[in-house]
Amino acid sequence: MNKEFEMRRTLSTDEKSELLAVLKTRFDKNMKRHKNMEWHDVLDKLESNEQALISLQAMEQTKGEPDVIESGSDSVEILFIDCSEQTPSGRRKVCYDDLALESRKKYPPEASAVTMAKEIGVELLDETQYRTLQKLGEFDTKTSSWIQTPEKIRKLGGALFCDRRYDSVFVYHNGAESYYASRGFRGSLKV
Repeated sequence: MNKEFEMRRTLSTDEKSELLAVLKTRFDKNMKRHKNMEWHDVLDKLESNEQALISLQAMEQTKGEPDVIESGSDSVEILFIDCSEQTPSGRRKVCYDDLALESRKKYPPEASAVTMAKEIGVELLDETQYRTLQKLGEFDTKTSSWIQTPEKIRKLGGALFCDRRYDSVFVYHNGAESYYASRGFRGSLKV
């Protein structure tokens, strides 16, 4: 586990109120991310889902700046995605998964993206979600983010990551055991 991150198991009433206020402010400030949604609908979902609030608090604690993203479907679920300008600073310097972490004998990172995401209660973005996010702004212009990797690639020792350079979104590959100060991961949470 990343030393800078400590997963909470419960939130006090004050912590819930503070979190909801932060989420509402971000929601109101970034209406282009969710043009056809109303805050009261989001609030109704969140108030009845303690685990989602705990996960959102962890996303916030690790500097993900989660916000609602319109999913483009008629789903009754609400989708939160990390919308920090750069990959969340509290989730960097991680390799892809625990298999990669175990294989890294010299200078291993403290955590893996897949396990940390699981502990937070989110999923790594897939390529489609990452590209959807990039249509809403310019993200990862100085950093990069691990994304869900097809099993075929992972079995061969690789993993995928994305970033935005030259006003374009790129998908790359790297050894799953690699980690860099500027690479982390973005998460998605369905509520």
